[in-house]
Amino acid sequence: MQRATAMVARAIIPATIGAVPRGKAISILSLFFVPALAQAMLLTVVPLEALRLLGAARAVTLLYLVAGLIAVAGRFSIPFLVKSIGRRSVFTLGALSLAAGSLCFALYDIPALAAGLVFSTFSFACIEITSQLYVLDNVPRQALRHFEPIRIFSIAGPWTVGPWLGVHLSDTVSFVAPFALATVAAGVLLVLFWSVRPEERAHSIATLAASQNPARVIRRFFVQPRLRLAWTLAAARSSWWNLFYIYTPIFAVTSGLGSEVGGIVVSIGSGWIWLVPVWGWAGRRFGLRRLLRAGYAAAGLLSICAALAFGLPWLGAVLLALAALGTETIDGAGNLLFLRAVRAHERPEMTTVFVSFRDVSQLGPPSVCALLLTVFGLPSVFVAGGVMMIGAAVLTNHIPRRM
Repeated sequence: MQRATAMVARAIIPATIGAVPRGKAISILSLFFVPALAQAMLLTVVPLEALRLLGAARAVTLLYLVAGLIAVAGRFSIPFLVKSIGRRSVFTLGALSLAAGSLCFALYDIPALAAGLVFSTFSFACIEITSQLYVLDNVPRQALRHFEPIRIFSIAGPWTVGPWLGVHLSDTVSFVAPFALATVAAGVLLVLFWSVRPEERAHSIATLAASQNPARVIRRFFVQPRLRLAWTLAAARSSWWNLFYIYTPIFAVTSGLGSEVGGIVVSIGSGWIWLVPVWGWAGRRFGLRRLLRAGYAAAGLLSICAALAFGLPWLGAVLLALAALGTETIDGAGNLLFLRAVRAHERPEMTTVFVSFRDVSQLGPPSVCALLLTVFGLPSVFVAGGVMMIGAAVLTNHIPRRM
């Protein structure tokens, strides 16, 4: 897998990105490529396992909500863990948690499933926060606009194949096959990380360790308008993806399309990531604000249309895949709004707060969806997601015109 990562990276990375040599870029990208493979495979098989064990979409929603609440505490403990045991140990803890979560999923038991959700959520939080800090430490600010699209493009393969592959392995090889492969990926990630040992800046470690009061850090983050806007837009984008990943497989199964069709739809939706270079060009040509506005609006309108078409399952599936195209144009910008807005001396602690948008996207949608599914059917979930994305399209008017 290390050789595959290097081959993919060399194919898409120039000799330098700004001031970042290709070798260093490949080392950093490997920390995103391998976790993406494990995460993408788990995206579809875990909701389907939950549906089989619990029997109803509302029960699945409540399980995700409870697991998300527990995971929030784990995410906000990460700065203290970095202070206590160091960033490299936190990354290692994330990889070990990924393996533990995958093994829990393989037990096919409701308590084990809940534990697996907590472990996997915590693992990706550890990996994401530390990896993002390594990016900020190793990629100059002026090179971020070139590096971020390449980072996203480098994980296109796992996100395209993974959702379908997880379901396919579960249905045709063995129920435990995707979880075994995710466990192997966690081991490979550990080997890669300790082989690469990316550079850490002393000031980053010191700044993060000095963050004693989370409330003070959160307050300082949200009083900055550009950071607040970046977080809100990222939370809307991530919330839509969580709806898509959880409820698209459930829709496919309950509508009679079948689990593998659900995996294919999710893979197509994730596979639009290959168009990242197109959206990068569009952002430079027409401006980031126009690109994001169009992406959020398209995703919102198509989500609502898909919900209205659920009586025709194939049409609903096609519209969901097209809505994912709208959302993927937003992913093309990655976290560039945040990376361009954060001050250098605040990067570590502000990164910890920024990535909390994932916690909100894991808690907010299940809370709303649990209420909706008490009264309405599954289409209401995507109507709510569509309205949210249209609201985010309106907020893009506050992005600076020069971006």
